[in-house]
Amino acid sequence: MRELFDEVAGQSPLDPNEAARQSSRPQLRKRFYTSAGVVAADGGHAVVLDGRTIRTPAKQPLVAPSQVIAAAIAAEWDAQQDVIDPSSMPLTRLANSVIDGVAPRAAEVADDIAKYFGTDALFYRADHPQALVARQAEHWDPVLFWAAEELGAHFILAEGIMHVRQPDAALAAARAALPQDAWRLGALHVVTTLTGSALLALALLRGRLDAEAVWTAAHVDEDWNIAQWGADEEVISRRAARQIDFRAAALVLA
Repeated sequence: MRELFDEVAGQSPLDPNEAARQSSRPQLRKRFYTSAGVVAADGGHAVVLDGRTIRTPAKQPLVAPSQVIAAAIAAEWDAQQDVIDPSSMPLTRLANSVIDGVAPRAAEVADDIAKYFGTDALFYRADHPQALVARQAEHWDPVLFWAAEELGAHFILAEGIMHVRQPDAALAAARAALPQDAWRLGALHVVTTLTGSALLALALLRGRLDAEAVWTAAHVDEDWNIAQWGADEEVISRRAARQIDFRAAALVLA
C-alpha cells in the first residue's frame, strides 16, 4: 500500500505514448448536478450534490470529519466544468481512499507507515559536499531532536545509503505516536509515501513543521541536484502533481 491514489503525469498531448494512454482511459462522466454543498451528518459533514450525499466507489456516504475538509471537497465538485475529472480532485480521491480503503484496514495502514521509521529518509546523510551536509542538517536535525524530546524516539544517523538498524525502543515510541482515526491516518500515509519520511509526516501532524517546511525538507537532495545540474522537465512535472496530493493530505492533517 505504497500509494493511495494515482499520480497525474503532465505530458504533452503530442506525445504518442500519452496519446495511447489517453485513448485507453475511460470516458469522463458529464457533470450532472447544479451545485455542491455541505450538510451536517452523523460522524461529521456530508458533501452533497443538489442536496444528495455523494457516495464513494464502495457506495459509502462521503462524510468528512470537519466542515473545512467537507467544504474543500465540495469546492472541487463545484469547480468541475462539462465533465468530472477525478485527476483534478485530490481531496475527493483522498476521501474515497480513506473511507473505502483505510477505515476497514487501519491497522494495516498504520503498520505500513511504521515501516518507514526503520528506513526514514532523514537518517541517511551525505558526507560531501559540505554545503549539502549543512543543508540536510538544517532541515532534518530539528525534526530528529523533536522526535527524541517529544516522542522519546532516539534514532541513529548514517552516512551514505548503507542500512542502519534503528533501536527497537525508538521504533516503538514513534509507532505509538501514530493517530487512530482513519482520516488522519490516511492523510499521514499519503504524506509519508510522498516525502519518504514518516517523521516529517508526524512533524506536520503534531504542528512541529508546517506544510511548506515539510515539503522543502523532503526535497533537500532533489533541490540541491537541481541547483547544481538544472531542472529536468519530467521530474518537475511529476513533482508538481505530487505536491497537489500532498497539499490535500496536509489540509486533512492541519
